[in-house]
Amino acid sequence: MKKFINELENIEAEMVRGLVSSKAHMLRRLPDSNVVVRTQKKRERVAVLFGCGSGHEPAPCGYVGYGMLDAAVPGSIFSSPTPDQILKGIREISSESGVLCILNNYTGDVMNFRMAIQMAQAEGIAVDSVVVADDVASDISKATGRRGLAGAILINKIAGAEAEMGVGLYEVKETAEWAAAGLRTVGVASSPCIVPEEGTPSFELGEDEMEVGMGLHGEPGVMRTSMGSAAATAKEMLDRLLADYKYKGCEVVVLINGLGGTPVMELYIINDFVSRYLAEHDVEVYDTMIGNYMTSMEMKGFSISLMRVDPHLKALYDAPARTAALCR
Repeated sequence: MKKFINELENIEAEMVRGLVSSKAHMLRRLPDSNVVVRTQKKRERVAVLFGCGSGHEPAPCGYVGYGMLDAAVPGSIFSSPTPDQILKGIREISSESGVLCILNNYTGDVMNFRMAIQMAQAEGIAVDSVVVADDVASDISKATGRRGLAGAILINKIAGAEAEMGVGLYEVKETAEWAAAGLRTVGVASSPCIVPEEGTPSFELGEDEMEVGMGLHGEPGVMRTSMGSAAATAKEMLDRLLADYKYKGCEVVVLINGLGGTPVMELYIINDFVSRYLAEHDVEVYDTMIGNYMTSMEMKGFSISLMRVDPHLKALYDAPARTAALCR
């Protein structure tokens, strides 16, 4: 295992300290935790919190700042943050306007956030949540529903912009859920990552294999096949997205997200096909985000997200944001 780390038990803390020290004018780390908040607490506005495991950098902490998150709560690598850490973040950013928690749909995240929200509500804090479940390759019929993927970054952007406008908690939640209802994502991986605590690859793929539909932590996909070209792979993924939601005739925001080990050059090549294929299928691209927004350490692969937008969602998407990982 070749990684530029120090002691295994300090990885998450050192990562958070490194980020915060690079943006000390906008970020603050809460004592005795890895919770990251804005240096200047937002007043008389709904606060937005997002949490997920570490290993997905720049998510979650890189999106704390004006126009997006008020707090981010990272867990251990590929593990949900604990209820006490989530509660710590909620308490720090809470006000009379309330707190909206955003989380991806994984069993541990849902359970821990539910516990933290219940404890916060028992303390009199107004808090609600939105669960993102955008992965078309996971089984919607299961009790747990679909997994959450990189589309959560778009929901953070929409919710954060809406909250800055000064509307109520219910309105921010309603808008985030409306955006999430038109959001779909599918991913593909061509090689695994190595979780430092384990020191071995998180899954196995042959030298000429890729897996379509793989989750952010290496969860099994829907199809293991030989490596394809950028165009063939993107077509397979887009066909799944277009079959799952009626994007024809809609405007969409496209998110082409690298998983950490894929060169941005390849992401641009993928988008060359994506933009042309969507046009051929009467899907109008309003804007495209390309880069490493929610990674899986050094995993090679990428995901494609489509989010249907209307005039209100476009205005929120275009609204200013100043964070370590996203500035508009």
